[in-house]
Amino acid sequence: MKSQVLEGKVAVVSGGSSGIGAACARLLASEGARVVIGYNGGRERAEALLSEIAGDGHTFAHIPLEDFPAHDTLAADLEKRFGSIDVLVNSAGRTQRVPHQDLDRMTPSLFSDILLANAGGTFSLTRALIPLLRKGRDSVVVNVSSVSAMTGSGSNIAYCAAKAATETMALSFARVFGPNVRFINVAPASVDTAFVAGRTRAELEKKAATTPLGRVVTPEDVAQAVFACIAHLRTATGSRVVIDGGFTL
Repeated sequence: MKSQVLEGKVAVVSGGSSGIGAACARLLASEGARVVIGYNGGRERAEALLSEIAGDGHTFAHIPLEDFPAHDTLAADLEKRFGSIDVLVNSAGRTQRVPHQDLDRMTPSLFSDILLANAGGTFSLTRALIPLLRKGRDSVVVNVSSVSAMTGSGSNIAYCAAKAATETMALSFARVFGPNVRFINVAPASVDTAFVAGRTRAELEKKAATTPLGRVVTPEDVAQAVFACIAHLRTATGSRVVIDGGFTL
């Protein structure tokens, strides 16, 4: 039986219709939170998830990363419905595989697009929801980052830069919005989702075999870390929680 330690709290999960976001939505709901499942192109997945997760009072919302006015509209809608929110999980993002040496494919335009979607979208959504978070109880923003922010190794150069920017942004937010709101980055290595097109299970297993723990990181692993940040790491802010099986050791 779950502890229900999030009972009465409202949690917004961007990118909540699939992968890590969906795992977070399921877990936070099972722990008593009312969850807003954010989606971009996955409305049907969001509706299906809404019908499956535990508890009552959940909803879904269209949260496109690059439509900044939509974030302000969302904030106004959430204020009318809930009055305040207590948790924001920034799980939405996008990437594509581009070898780091392939600067012909990594054009300035593509670099800017990926940076804008991942870092700019996270900033815009966080900015829009800060007033509601400041009215919440022990509010927390958890960014689903990546070890790419530290290693500079990942699906492409722009994605690495975007995650580094997001983590540094969290430091700035943490400094100025405490004690009302905490900010924590959760940094997994490759996770067993469809986030990176073309990545296979065999590839994930081969990479995991080189780590001390020897196991593939799952969406549920990440969700558990997100929950720990919300419910248990009460004195952590501006922190990075690495959950990579020892990949970066």
